[in-house]
Amino acid sequence: MSYIIHGATGAQGAPLYKQLLASNRAALAAVRSPASAQDMPAIIMDNGSIKSLIAAYTGADGVFVHLPQTAESVRLEQANNIVEAIAVARPKRVVISTSGAIVDQPESILQASADSAIATLLRGVADSGVSHGVIAPRQYLENLLLPMVIGPVKSDGVLPYPMREDFAVSWSSHLDVAIAAERLLTDHSVTGIVGIGHIPGLTGPELAHAFSEHLAREIRFEALSPKSFGAQLEPLIGPAAVNIASFYAALLQMPDNVVTANTSAQEQLGLCPRSVGQWLTDMGI
Repeated sequence: MSYIIHGATGAQGAPLYKQLLASNRAALAAVRSPASAQDMPAIIMDNGSIKSLIAAYTGADGVFVHLPQTAESVRLEQANNIVEAIAVARPKRVVISTSGAIVDQPESILQASADSAIATLLRGVADSGVSHGVIAPRQYLENLLLPMVIGPVKSDGVLPYPMREDFAVSWSSHLDVAIAAERLLTDHSVTGIVGIGHIPGLTGPELAHAFSEHLAREIRFEALSPKSFGAQLEPLIGPAAVNIASFYAALLQMPDNVVTANTSAQEQLGLCPRSVGQWLTDMGI
């Protein structure tokens, strides 16, 4: 049988899809139309159709799930559909990525609310009794490749990002998530939440230092305001930039954004995220 990968043509699913194929495992890209498959082994599926989800999940060795970035009402509908399909089809294993949502820090002001789409998905899959694991990254290093971030690095030696200089983050790459997801899909002994990211977290100046070492020239960190970051992001993604700016504004009310050590991939899987320098090499920077 095969592993069904949601978002196999996107930033989160594609690295896992490639990782599974490189490990000689059968993987199918979950796509809405044959044209989206881009000649990859695929299965047709629509998050809006419970029937298609059940058909895709039935008999699967595992399913990798993450909710798309869209309106919360749509995400909630899709979460409920996925939960119902998993309960009926009962694949051997389900691995969910929280895509940066905070689900393992109840005291946080940004802990996902009980009625949110991601919380609904996690609760529903847990209640189904199907073997599952949850990957909980905090912030992706790939965010640093946004034009308004990597552009000034290259042209001015400045790394701008909406975080305080003392704000530590458990950064991770989509490549790190793929490795952890493969492990969780194939090793059913670990269940529950697995935090992904650097421990201790990295501050902005520490990120800039890593860039400096890799590029062999001085790069300094510049703290952007969330509002300024959102304004620069809007031409790329449209109105959704306002929500992202609001997220960063709320995030900066916290002392840090670091995964919990005892539920981390380091502790539970023996996996450490790649260094910033290694990630830059992997990205061809």
